Amino acid sequence: MVSMLGETFYDNSVLAWLIAVGIAVATAVTLVVLRTQAVRWLTGRVAGRHPQRVALALAALQGTQPWFLVIVALFVGAQFVALPPKADRLVDHIALIGTIVQAALWGSKAVRGWLAHQVATRRETDAAAATTVSVIGFFVQLGLWSVVMLLGLENLGFNITALLAGLGIGGIAVALAAQSILGDVFASIMIALDKPFAIGDFIVLDNMMGSVEYIGLKTTRLRSISGEQIIISNADLLKSRLRNFQRLSERRVQFSLTVPADTPAAKLAMVPGILRQAIEAQSKARFERAHFKSFDDNKLLFEAAYYVSDRDYNRYMDIQQAINLAGYARLQKEGIAPLRPPPEAKSSESAEPPGRSRTTGRTREPATRQH
Repeated sequence: MVSMLGETFYDNSVLAWLIAVGIAVATAVTLVVLRTQAVRWLTGRVAGRHPQRVALALAALQGTQPWFLVIVALFVGAQFVALPPKADRLVDHIALIGTIVQAALWGSKAVRGWLAHQVATRRETDAAAATTVSVIGFFVQLGLWSVVMLLGLENLGFNITALLAGLGIGGIAVALAAQSILGDVFASIMIALDKPFAIGDFIVLDNMMGSVEYIGLKTTRLRSISGEQIIISNADLLKSRLRNFQRLSERRVQFSLTVPADTPAAKLAMVPGILRQAIEAQSKARFERAHFKSFDDNKLLFEAAYYVSDRDYNRYMDIQQAINLAGYARLQKEGIAPLRPPPEAKSSESAEPPGRSRTTGRTREPATRQH
């Protein structure tokens, strides 16, 4: 048995090989135990003083790949035997490339965890900022893996300078062949920086409308009123005229009222005041004006305008209905008969923003109204 251990195998004794294998196995077991204990320790401190930092460290640690532990164990074990020069260089290359890739995985895991935290915390208060964070995160990941690829190629003996020069020339050709794709990518960057809309906003684009669900590198996805998903390229979005109802702070409403041409002048003078009182009786309505606007062949036209300090469409219709009922009741009391058909309110917006139907609970469809 002793003589067998002393035999030479690839310039090392069998005993040396056994020691190296034992050290490699012990190293692998130790690393697995340390990783498991560290994960348990960090898991118990996620709800502590710095939960976000602990969560990022935990996510990165959980991203440690088993193959990386094997590479580390084999590298440590290889230090206890004399390897041929080529084998020694191969072990060094594998260990270095494995370390670079694992470091990139740790960084990628940490970036994804940070992005998820930022998006979750900002979506409720600043959806536009959440969109910006998502787009920036993609380019951070792209840059990280580009550096990893270049470091790996350089470690394998490639001439990085010549490679980058070749990529520059090839990149021009690719850019010319993929102008539309690159246009959408740059459009997504502009959307993230300029923030014309954000996730959750209700926008109208030509004859399409819906709530923004996702802003990607090439397309933006909307959820329409009727429930289907609308997918629009980012470049087309920036080229179009958008209407963002989410940023509607108040709505201007203008409506008209017609009365018979033979109405006495004294009663005509009362109509603007009646309309004003009906508007000012509403808590979320701000009166702007009410005037006897024009004569017609057999009718007289009055026009009133006011502002609604609530962007909800249902609330606006409730206010307009209350104004109509109060105004009509007062006109009847004064003996003034409005001509039929009844006047139609005209909002400053030609499409209805997303309100909630009281009967179905679904988002209401914007309705076009004449000005």
